[in-house]
Amino acid sequence: MATLLHIDSSLFPQGSASREVTAAFVKSWQEAHPEGTVVYRDLATNPAPHLDWNAISADFTAPAERTEAQNAAVAAREELVAELEAADAVLLGAPMYNFTIPSTLKAWLDQVIVIGRTGGDESTVKGLPITVVASRGGSYAPGTPRESFEFVQNYLESVLTGLLGAEVDFIVPELTLAPVKEEMASLRPLAEASRVKAHEDADTKARALAARLSA
Repeated sequence: MATLLHIDSSLFPQGSASREVTAAFVKSWQEAHPEGTVVYRDLATNPAPHLDWNAISADFTAPAERTEAQNAAVAAREELVAELEAADAVLLGAPMYNFTIPSTLKAWLDQVIVIGRTGGDESTVKGLPITVVASRGGSYAPGTPRESFEFVQNYLESVLTGLLGAEVDFIVPELTLAPVKEEMASLRPLAEASRVKAHEDADTKARALAARLSA
């Protein structure tokens, strides 16, 4: 029985493109792997604490000498790290905000990347399959005017593979603001095509992942 860790970070509880696609992914994964488990974390409603001095300094302090604040920071971090280590696969909803990932997702990454444990050559999550739904209001694809402003896929590809040693795959719904912005009206057919493809990718990739994990 495999465990999928599903993490959403969109600020919008309704009408979120990333949440819509991650939900579709989970639905297909559960249909293909009904005996599997889904662990869900919503970083918008239950954000991970930002990494602070208490958490960092605790690494250099003997357990018996840690302050109450250090112990609380260690416990909070351990919960998130253990949750990641227990997963057989991860699904990340990562909408683009101001050209990069939500701050809540960055806080989660800072907590779960522990050099010498999850981070580094001997990572405890090395090879973990991570599917990222990287939605964005416009298009930042190669050849577009804003290609150089794409810091979601570029960053996550680097940090997830370079530090965690994970195996990363992307689903990218683009032009998600076209339906609500009149100045983007001419792009609505492309936006709809991107939405359809994202859902198709979610179904295909989820079922392939389920088959791989249950083999």
